[in-house]
Amino acid sequence: MYPLNNSARDYLLKAARSTIEAYLRSGVRSVPDPPSARELLQKRGAFVTLYLRRRLRGCVGYAWPLTPLYRAVPECAVSAAVEDHRFRPLHLKDLPEIQIELSVLSGLDRVGGASDILVGTHGLLVSQEARRGLLLPKVAVEHGWTSEQFLEQTCLKAGLSLQAWKNGAAVERFTATVFREE
Repeated sequence: MYPLNNSARDYLLKAARSTIEAYLRSGVRSVPDPPSARELLQKRGAFVTLYLRRRLRGCVGYAWPLTPLYRAVPECAVSAAVEDHRFRPLHLKDLPEIQIELSVLSGLDRVGGASDILVGTHGLLVSQEARRGLLLPKVAVEHGWTSEQFLEQTCLKAGLSLQAWKNGAAVERFTATVFREE
């Protein structure tokens, strides 16, 4: 994986904002032209988190590297703005007060237990049958969780029992490069 330099980060933040604005104005999801920077062409998992007046307003993303970053980020940005079922759809008048944060994910690694998780460094994906739950690395820090509590809460997000990570659920960890608008 190629690291994201400042130019690539700026590109992704601007693409997220401009795609949200274009969608709110026209109702059409635009697809950006492919950039030449190879780090933007790589397929990586990515999440877009929106804050309105410093409060969570939407968060949508891909855990798996399904599409190149230059496409994944704008797609997730629009989804975070209008499809996160926890919030009402964003309106154009809200856009000036929105702050965009991006989390670009590493690959996923299997976890054997709580001792394999570094709170603040790793995010988690727990899955069992058709249920999945994902929490970004910052969530455990924000709540002051231990690695075991982080595992339990990720199970809960997946709709599983708190102890599912001990009883057959697949647990994977990842790291994230996180950056946001100033």
